[in-house]
Amino acid sequence: MIELPPLPKITAIVAGSLLISIGINFFLMPFRVLDGGLIGIALIINYLFGTKVGLVMFLCSIPIFVLAWMYYRDILYNSLHGLWISSLIIDLLEPYHYYFVYYVELAPFTSSALGGVLIGTGIGIMLRFETSTGGTDLLAQFLSKLVPINVGILIFLLDGIIVSLGGLLLSRETLLLSIVTISAGGIATSLCTLKYV
Repeated sequence: MIELPPLPKITAIVAGSLLISIGINFFLMPFRVLDGGLIGIALIINYLFGTKVGLVMFLCSIPIFVLAWMYYRDILYNSLHGLWISSLIIDLLEPYHYYFVYYVELAPFTSSALGGVLIGTGIGIMLRFETSTGGTDLLAQFLSKLVPINVGILIFLLDGIIVSLGGLLLSRETLLLSIVTISAGGIATSLCTLKYV
């Protein structure tokens, strides 16, 4: 049986998941913009087939959780809660993005940048409390134990790979907006995960 995390960690998971969900549903999905990592993969599958983003994130995280189970179980246990809660909140808020778009008009560039900042901040808050949404965040957290590179930078690099691959399915404008999103998200995550000496 998985033990519940302490209250500060639960608060970080819920707050981070809420920010990630708002960024995805209200800022990225209306313009069919991608984020990186498993969120980006889940968005690509959503845009192509209409699947639930949170559900796809959860399913795609399974191989990475198997890797974490074999090599670094502390990260795995901390990320299970983050993955489950963030996937649930993303899918619960998804129907409301139509209302948001109806009442709030944003330019695609502004929406992409704000979405990236919200998602990056949500991920950064979770990483700060040694938890994550799983997926490439978990992979980056695992890699940061092996190489002296900030987790936010690693996530940015992984995100760039996913967006570049996803760009094959997108227009040039959407690809550029996705680059804005991962850049803003990478900066926000890096700022949240800075280690002060």
